[in-house]
Amino acid sequence: MDTLFIPNENDFRKWIREAVLECMGNNVINSAQPPAEYEEPLLSRKEIAGIFRISLVTLHDWVKRGLPRHKQRGRVYFLRSEVLDYVKKNRQRSF
Repeated sequence: MDTLFIPNENDFRKWIREAVLECMGNNVINSAQPPAEYEEPLLSRKEIAGIFRISLVTLHDWVKRGLPRHKQRGRVYFLRSEVLDYVKKNRQRSF
């Protein structure tokens, strides 16, 4: 009797990653991106304001001007990397 193999999500991810690397060549280096299993945590408004030492009013102004945000269950969250990119891009405009 043959054994039945049922793949799970991680198997599919591994197969896709291997196929992409095979198509692009094995010399591709993914040092700029974190591993696929890494998920950046969402940060609250207070956490972002504390990191950048700004008031919640200033943060609200940034959101109005296009700061990327993520809404979940009526609350607003941010990814640190997106906020850093936004600040770097808009720093030049303020001078």
